Amino acid sequence: MILDSKFRRTSMLDKIKEKAKALKLEIKVLYLAYKNKDTPWYAKFVAAIVVAYALSPIDLIPDFIPILGYLDDLILLPLGIALAIKLIPNHVLEKCRKLAKEEGQQGKPKIMWGAVIIVIIWCIIGYLIIDNCLL
Repeated sequence: MILDSKFRRTSMLDKIKEKAKALKLEIKVLYLAYKNKDTPWYAKFVAAIVVAYALSPIDLIPDFIPILGYLDDLILLPLGIALAIKLIPNHVLEKCRKLAKEEGQQGKPKIMWGAVIIVIIWCIIGYLIIDNCLL
């Protein structure tokens, strides 16, 4: 019985790892689709936001906040990826997926402006909190 539960945990952990790899690949696909000239501007906009958020070293909700810190990674990121994928034409997605698989996971590009956007959002929130507390 104990071996069976360990097997289930290992199997569940393997499934989680596979899903994480798939998400990483989709981020790479979105990055390539963003650079593709056949991608519509609105799809590029959404893809850029999702890729910037995924690659940003700063989260909208910091990970040290219990439960909520990981909630953005578990919910917001997959929802953003799904939205961007729906907006990108199928022929572009197929081409980018093929290219992403060929290139592999050689490392993620650094997008510092994504971190800048998150810092600006936090500054605005901080300003609004301080401004409302002083009144």
